[in-house]
Amino acid sequence: MRISSRLRGGGVRPLLRLAVLAALSGCGAAVTPAPSPPPAPVPRAVAVVAGLPTVPSVRGAAIAPRVQYPDANQLVGSRDSNFVLGSVGSGDVQLTINGEPVAIAPNGAFIAFLANPPASNPQYALVATRGADTVRQVVRVRYPVRTALPAVGRLRVDSGSLMPGRGVWARGEELVRVSVRAPRNAVVRLERQDTVWRVLGRGNGTATAALSSSGMGSETADASTVFATDIAARVLADSARPARVIVARGADTVRLMVPLVRALPTETRLLAMTRVANAVGADTDQTINARTIPDGTYKWLLLPGTVLPVVGRQAGYTRLALDHTLDAWVANGDLTLLPEGTALPRRVTGGWRVNPSTEWVDLVIPLGDRPAHLVESEGRTLVLTLYGVQANPEISPIIGNDTLIRRIAWEQVTSERVRVALTLSQPTYGWLSLWDDARKAFVLRVRRVPTINADRPLAGLTIAVDPGHPPAGATGPTGLYEGDAVFPVGLTLVELLKARGANAFSTRSSLAPVGLTERGVMSRRANAHAFVSIHLNALPDGVNPFTANGTSTLFFHNASEPLARVLEEELVKRFGLRDLGVHYQNLAVARPSWYPSALTEGLFVMMPEQEAAMRDAGFQLKYAEAIVAGLERYFRGLR
Repeated sequence: MRISSRLRGGGVRPLLRLAVLAALSGCGAAVTPAPSPPPAPVPRAVAVVAGLPTVPSVRGAAIAPRVQYPDANQLVGSRDSNFVLGSVGSGDVQLTINGEPVAIAPNGAFIAFLANPPASNPQYALVATRGADTVRQVVRVRYPVRTALPAVGRLRVDSGSLMPGRGVWARGEELVRVSVRAPRNAVVRLERQDTVWRVLGRGNGTATAALSSSGMGSETADASTVFATDIAARVLADSARPARVIVARGADTVRLMVPLVRALPTETRLLAMTRVANAVGADTDQTINARTIPDGTYKWLLLPGTVLPVVGRQAGYTRLALDHTLDAWVANGDLTLLPEGTALPRRVTGGWRVNPSTEWVDLVIPLGDRPAHLVESEGRTLVLTLYGVQANPEISPIIGNDTLIRRIAWEQVTSERVRVALTLSQPTYGWLSLWDDARKAFVLRVRRVPTINADRPLAGLTIAVDPGHPPAGATGPTGLYEGDAVFPVGLTLVELLKARGANAFSTRSSLAPVGLTERGVMSRRANAHAFVSIHLNALPDGVNPFTANGTSTLFFHNASEPLARVLEEELVKRFGLRDLGVHYQNLAVARPSWYPSALTEGLFVMMPEQEAAMRDAGFQLKYAEAIVAGLERYFRGLR
């Protein structure tokens, strides 16, 4: 954040960010006891769960406090409370943190949920005692700094908040937000060549005269709000008359230049072609993620080489027009801009064909050029949406030409969007979106459900076992890292699956990192019939771990929800933890669509008793057995 200030008659100059963290030394001053002190809070006992093994007892070991989270100088994002987890080395030790008693597990691990320390002294002071022995540790933390913009004194404006930022592109008549954070008793105007173009509204969007400074606090109290207006991009694109934001309060004034916006041409198109920056995988594995907002959730998985109009750019992302009524955002690095004036490919379908094979059925749609598309599944229906396309299927098979695809229904939803609905004889199981360059055709490859033996439902199937992490991952109170903890579960699971006749393999052969894309590529190349990623959970700052921990299972494509559902049921049945449910989540390892996939968050490694369970070989076996049982139930249900 940059803060600009101007004294009366002076020029604009940058000010240093205001520090809110005081220099700390020692372990804090002694507190004088009150005459009638309130009773000390009772520490929350470490949970005993029937499905988990007993936490091993460690007694008489050296007192060795170690905080796993937060780290020293950690930026804490919670508003009022947060968790602290770690170990004191022995289970017969008493612990307080900032004077609050904390329960210790038999192995010396702990987790506490405490009020945040004050900003004037942001630290966690640990005091571990056993008899006459005392060991202390202090962990200092930081809080996010929001620089105050007072209503009195010299005028200060948060110049770092000025929007739009640099590098924004938009269509000429498209409205672009102009905004800045300033004291709410200021007046903010947008000017061009010293002519007031517009007054910016404060907070609720109301443009009013300056408020009085009376009753607005001291020279250190924050009195800021955001002033904003929306204005056509062409106004902000005029380099001959650049726009400025003028913030005024009394005789004080701060002037900020608004970065130029590039107004995209209206007389021609600017086009971009999707490309894959990551060279991992063959054409069937390479997709470009398109999002609903910059840096948002993935929605569309586009083929490399798809050409689309550029209609905007900001914050490292380019906005592409899928058709006249729908835009999507793609990272700049995943695109190549084409020469200005390049013609947009025309995409008109020819006659469709259904080409059956032993393991799948291809729906072949001649198009001339790769389309933006979306595939969605629901039960026995698979829906393909083609953008920027006109349908002219001529004579095409519609009913009964294959045992899997029973019906094809299409609709020209808009002049540039086609919806194709496939009714299947089996539940949707898997699919691939492909481009056949030789035939200039889009191919939707629909996978058949494998033949299942009711007595041995996994026999002959290929199962991808994915022990989650590294990279990234959570760590428990005694330092057990998630990637290390789930690795033996994965190895055990592979052996159990092989014993049931499956061709099982692990995406990791060691504790070394494996990329998320690589895990999906190797599974697709192995023609996996299912993919299960094994994980342990953790929480973000500010969430109470004692009420929010449990078991959950995640999926990405709707077709994978039935697999996630039975895995969750088997895990909850064996572990006895809170059932947190089955959820959609934007997961990289679950995005491949050729097979059903799910990600299990069996338990929370941040909880002492659950971390201890993951060190137990018997519990590792239980985790693996739950997944086997879930897979068997899922495939039996596909018959």
